[in-house]
Amino acid sequence: MTEQQPAPENPEGDEPIKQRKNGLYPAVSDELAENMKSGWADTELHDLRPIAQAAETARRRAELSARFPGERLVIPAGNLKTRSNDTEYAFRPSTEYVYLTGDQTQDGVLVLEPAGAGAHEATIYLLPRSDRENGEFWLDGQGELWVGRRHSLTEAERLLGLPAKDVRELADALREATGPVRGVRGHDAGIEAALTDKVTAERDEELRVFISEQRLVKDAFEIGELQKAVDSTVRGFEDVVKILDKAEATSERYIEGTFFLRARVEGNDIGYGSICAAGPHATTLHWVRNDGPVRSGELLLLDAGVETHTLYTADVTRTLPINGTYTELQRKIYDAVYDAQEAGIAAVKPGAKYRDFHDAAQRVLAERLVEWGLVEGPVERVLELGLQRRWTLHGTGHMLGLDVHDCAVARTETYVAGVLEPGMVLTVEPGLYFQADDTTVPQEYRGIGVRIEDDILVTEDGNRNLSDGLPRTSSDVEAWMARMKG
Repeated sequence: MTEQQPAPENPEGDEPIKQRKNGLYPAVSDELAENMKSGWADTELHDLRPIAQAAETARRRAELSARFPGERLVIPAGNLKTRSNDTEYAFRPSTEYVYLTGDQTQDGVLVLEPAGAGAHEATIYLLPRSDRENGEFWLDGQGELWVGRRHSLTEAERLLGLPAKDVRELADALREATGPVRGVRGHDAGIEAALTDKVTAERDEELRVFISEQRLVKDAFEIGELQKAVDSTVRGFEDVVKILDKAEATSERYIEGTFFLRARVEGNDIGYGSICAAGPHATTLHWVRNDGPVRSGELLLLDAGVETHTLYTADVTRTLPINGTYTELQRKIYDAVYDAQEAGIAAVKPGAKYRDFHDAAQRVLAERLVEWGLVEGPVERVLELGLQRRWTLHGTGHMLGLDVHDCAVARTETYVAGVLEPGMVLTVEPGLYFQADDTTVPQEYRGIGVRIEDDILVTEDGNRNLSDGLPRTSSDVEAWMARMKG
C-alpha cells in the first residue's frame, strides 16, 4: 500500500492539505504543483440515467415529509471509520440514508427543508469531485488519484433525482438554521455538533423509528433485490459444498473465504459476518471466529448471506453433514428442526400475528424434547415456563432487508406485537443446540447444533420461500451434496 505524499504548504484557495509525518518527499515544488493543475481531459459523464430505485426513494421521501410537516429533517450517510493508523474500514452508509436516497457516498447528507403546504424540498449534500487547483486530487489521502473518482454534483443529481450541493457548506448552514429540526444520530459527529442546540434525543428517536417502520413492508424493487441476494447466496452455499474436502485439510476459514468470494463477485459484500461453524462450534449462535477444524462425521452449520450492490442482504442457514451423510442421531435432531421450521413457515400469512410463526416452531421443538426425555412434560408446561429455551435459545426469526436484522428500532406494537402484511420479508430459523458441556443430555447429543433458516416473503395469499433453491429435508440435503461433489 503506497504512502500519501505531502502537499504544498499554502495551496491556493484552501487550507493546507495534511502531510504524512514520514513521507519520502519533504515538499512539493511550485513547478510540480503548477504542472499538476493542467493537462487533464474533461471526464464529466453526460449520459447518466437515474438509478433503478429513484422513483421508490422519491416516494419514501414523500411519506417521510408527510409525517413531519414543517420540520427540517437531516439524515447523514456517515463518515469513514479508522481501522488502524491511517487505514479505514470499508465504508457502509447508514441504512436510513440509503433507503431514502439510494446513494452510498461517505459524508453525504440528505436534508428535507420545509416548504409550503406542509411539504419539503429535498437536497442531497455530497463531496464534489476532488479539487485540481489546490492539489487535493493527488495529495489528499481521499483524493481522486488515491481512492478513485467521485461523481460531480451534476452527475449525482442525474443519478439520484435530487438537487445536489457541496456538503462542506452544510454544517455552517445548519448552525444558522431556525425552526424545528430532527436528525438521525450516530453517523456523523460534525453534523450532530452543528445541530446540538436544535434537536432533542426524543424527537430524533421518533424520526429514526418512523423510518424503521417505513421499511417493514417492502416495495417491488426491494423484493427483487432480496431475491437477487438470496440467489447469489444459494450459489455461495453450492460453492462451499464443492470445497469441503479442502476445508477439512485447513479450517473453517476456507469455508468463510469461499463464500466471501461469491459475495464479492456477485454482490457488494457479505451482509454480516459469516457463521461457518463446524462440529461443536455449531452450538455457538454467532460463531464468526471461523478458525476451527472441519472434520468428517460432524456437522457444518453455515449461516451466511450475500449483500447486493444496493445493500439488501440475504440470511440463510443450512446444517450439513461434512461427509455428505447424517448419522442416525444427527438426522433425528435435524428432522425435528425441519418439522419446526415447516410449522413456522406455514404460520406466515397476511393477517397472522407476527409471533405466530415463532410459537408454532417452538411448540414442535418442545414436543420433541419431551418425547426424547430431555425435559419433563407436559408440553404446555414446558412452553409456559420456557424450559425448551435451554436448547433452542433464540427467537425463530426477524425482519430482513437493508439490515440483516431489519427495522430493529420499530415500535414493539408494530413489529413483534404486530400483524403480518403482504410485502414483509422475514426469516424463519428454528434451531436446537446441545452444548458440549451440557450434562443434562446424553453424551451423544453433546456438541451437536442444528439450525435451518429461510427468507420468507408474505404474499397476498400466504407466503413464498425466497430461498427454496436450497434443499431442506435431510434426504434432499444429502442428495444435493452428492450432486455438488460430482
